[in-house]
Amino acid sequence: MTTEKNGSLLTAHLSALFVATVWGLTFISSKVLLDQYTPLEICVYRHVLAVGGMFLLRPRLFSHGGGWRTELLFICAGVCGVSLYFLLENTAMQYTYASNVSLIVCTAPFFTGIAARLLLGEELYANFYIGFVIAITGIALISFNGASNLGLNPLGDLLTTCAAISWAFYTTCTNKLFKKGYPLFLATRRILFWGLVTAVMILPFQDAPVTLPHLTDMTTLANFAFLGILASLGCFVIWNRALNILGPVRCTAYVYFSPVVTVLAAVILIDEHLTPMSVSGMVLTLAGLLLSERHKTLFRRPGRSEKQDRQLELQQQ
Repeated sequence: MTTEKNGSLLTAHLSALFVATVWGLTFISSKVLLDQYTPLEICVYRHVLAVGGMFLLRPRLFSHGGGWRTELLFICAGVCGVSLYFLLENTAMQYTYASNVSLIVCTAPFFTGIAARLLLGEELYANFYIGFVIAITGIALISFNGASNLGLNPLGDLLTTCAAISWAFYTTCTNKLFKKGYPLFLATRRILFWGLVTAVMILPFQDAPVTLPHLTDMTTLANFAFLGILASLGCFVIWNRALNILGPVRCTAYVYFSPVVTVLAAVILIDEHLTPMSVSGMVLTLAGLLLSERHKTLFRRPGRSEKQDRQLELQQQ
């Protein structure tokens, strides 16, 4: 029994590491596609594959029975986590390094904590605030490095920060939805569906004419298949299996490996350059993120002691 459990744990850890690696490479793949497609087009075509694949895997329809308020929550999650998030993220990569984007997006837990404090009344740990200041300092170094070396303004880094804020609202919406006990796969498919619908609705209003995918271009097909099928659909299934075994704390820690993958891949594949200033910024940002996650949970409910938090977390794991 112990050997079987250890084997499952090892598989879960390797699965989480694999997903973090794939997610780190998505920024490079999107950067390549931006040479031919707009940020909105990439978002739409990627999620057509993801949502279509999820329907093929589980064709039955999902009825939540929660009325229009619950449906509105699904729509908000789809907008914040899909159409708006990927539009901001992909647009940002037109103005800044892919490595910058991957790193700054990892500040989403900070904004999630702030949203939880403002909207849900959660009490944040002291190390959350300290880590936030350290990480923001690192982001500033990364941003100013790009401005001085490339002659660009920090617009891309600002857009990425907005994407992280959008993801924070997505997390808040999904937390409320999943507390209702809906099937994770079907509920996520509904969220992605609404994200795809809203992105398609915006598509005719983009400045450039709509460019359909070049089905004869193997590079285009490979990148869209990677983003839609592997990074969105496949990694979702793998990630949630690892999440069930490792628990949210240990599993989420692997997300911080993604920027490392992005930075190394960007240097190797698309000739992005590292400077002492950008490296310092990356170290500070990751240090701030890890500091903010030093406790098992990001925030504590009012009236609950730190010892009670740790006891609850051990029970959940």
